[in-house]
Amino acid sequence: METDIRYYRRRACEEMSAASRAVTPQARERRLFLVNVYLDRLKALNAPSPFDDEMHPASAFAWAHVQRAHSEHA
Repeated sequence: METDIRYYRRRACEEMSAASRAVTPQARERRLFLVNVYLDRLKALNAPSPFDDEMHPASAFAWAHVQRAHSEHA
């Protein structure tokens, strides 16, 4: 059986990937909302975010903006 922490980390990563492939802005926002739900659940369990490092802030919404800005400068 999968632990809660592993499940939330996996789902956050899957939703982030889906957000990056979303066709419409509305679909992207729905996916990012779900990422934040899973990140909040991880935080409540005192578990690290799968996106915690200098390139990936804890908020999925902030992460998307960092990634977009990073790709524009590349």
